[in-house]
Amino acid sequence: MAEVDVVVVGAGIVGAACAEALSAAGVRVLVLDRGAPASGTTAAGEGNILVSDKAPGPELDLAIASRAEWLAVLDRLPERVADVEWEPKGGLVVATGDPGPLEDFAAAQRGAGVDARVIKPADAFELEPLLTPAVTVGVYYPDDAQLQPVLAATALLAAVRARGGSVRGGVTALAVRRSAGRVTGVETDSGVVACGAVVNACGPWAGSFSSLAGAPIQILPRRGMILVTAPLPECFRHKVYDADYVGAVGSRNADLQTSTVVESTRAGTVLIGSSRERIGFDDAVRVKVLRELARKAMGLFPFLGEVSVMRAYGGFRPYAPDHLPVIGADPRVAGLWHATGHEGAGIGLAASTGRLITELFLGLAPHVDPAPFRVDRPALLGGVS
Repeated sequence: MAEVDVVVVGAGIVGAACAEALSAAGVRVLVLDRGAPASGTTAAGEGNILVSDKAPGPELDLAIASRAEWLAVLDRLPERVADVEWEPKGGLVVATGDPGPLEDFAAAQRGAGVDARVIKPADAFELEPLLTPAVTVGVYYPDDAQLQPVLAATALLAAVRARGGSVRGGVTALAVRRSAGRVTGVETDSGVVACGAVVNACGPWAGSFSSLAGAPIQILPRRGMILVTAPLPECFRHKVYDADYVGAVGSRNADLQTSTVVESTRAGTVLIGSSRERIGFDDAVRVKVLRELARKAMGLFPFLGEVSVMRAYGGFRPYAPDHLPVIGADPRVAGLWHATGHEGAGIGLAASTGRLITELFLGLAPHVDPAPFRVDRPALLGGVS
């Protein structure tokens, strides 16, 4: 008899959300992570839950569903861990050049069901008085939200434990055991765990683990950097970013790309991003990246030129070549599941990812179409051997 029904490998926000949803449905779950829970990609995130940065298509559909699902997830968390600094603050996207592309993007999103309100510069200044006067148009997204990602992942894992599940940090998964083509367990550096299924929620390392599991998929690390200011009096009311951010999110370019993203935290610090580059797992701090982030942020909010930067941090995000998450069963190995490839949107998409994995695992009707996220699509298998 299996020790547990499902082993989730990876205790970041996506793995935690999968484990929480499965355990809420009565599935016996064990979560493993080679480090401390929520210490990898999740700890390097900003906590964004966005519908504003995605073009119409499957990922936007998942984002809209996940924004609603987060409220359901938070409602069922144990009261003692329910404060994850949830802030439905809304988002503001602004352009300082030709307003046409941003207006067209907002119109397309409205057609997909997003509340995207085009506003004049004067209205943008009402929302964010410290904006540069160079703004030509803004789009306000009332459904954008933010939470503290480490607190959220920790709370989800606490819920798993409260339902009888287990979370083990400092345990490395080495291989997936199979019999007659089906998963029977996970080999770790602490022994073998018997189980009927495994969820690969290893984030940027999901490609490596998929190879260990005998079913490789192409997931690559894409690095991002964030600047953190010293605590300030309240000066930002929303998440604010420039129109270039949307293009950077969807780009396949491996070279460095930066765009301005600015938001405050409950502690009073200001987070300044964002950068994207595919440089493998090279974690060296590049001053040129930090300078570029600072320069662009000052272009959007000139007063930031007088603000002290307290620190900078970076992390690796799981990049799929076609920019879609991987959510579902692997047809090559019965009992192997994947939940990865969310890149910088993992916080926002985690709630629906967990629900979708659970629905598919239990044979329930899925709340979003799972087909675009299937494992056996060419973009994931074409570059692996």
